[in-house]
Amino acid sequence: MIRVKRVYEPAAPDDGARFLVERLWPRGVKKEALPLDGWLRDVAPSTALRQWFGHDPSRWEEFQRRYAAELDTRPEAWRPLLEAARRGPVTLLYSARDQEHNNAVALQRYLARQGGD
Repeated sequence: MIRVKRVYEPAAPDDGARFLVERLWPRGVKKEALPLDGWLRDVAPSTALRQWFGHDPSRWEEFQRRYAAELDTRPEAWRPLLEAARRGPVTLLYSARDQEHNNAVALQRYLARQGGD
C-alpha cells in the first residue's frame, strides 16, 4: 500500500517506510527531527516542471501528464518505491499545502499504474 502524507504531520506506526519525494528540503523541518527511510530527490518533478505548475489547480491534469512523462524516463528513481511497497506500507511525504494537487499524489497514481497498490 502506498499512501501520501504532509511532511508536517507526525509520523505514525502504520506509515511503514517513509520517503520524502521532494527535490527541496521542506521549510521549517530539521533533518534530524524527520523520521525517514529515504529522501528520493530524483523521483520529484524537474525544477522546470515544478515551477511551471506552481501549485495551480487549473494546470493539474497537464502537470500529471508531464510528470508521468518525466517518470517514464527515470524508472531507476521510482522502482525502489515499488520494491518497498511489496515489503509493506509506504508513505510518500510532501510539503505542499494543497493536499489534492501535489507531486506525491501524482506519483502515487503513477505508481499504481506501474503495479503499486
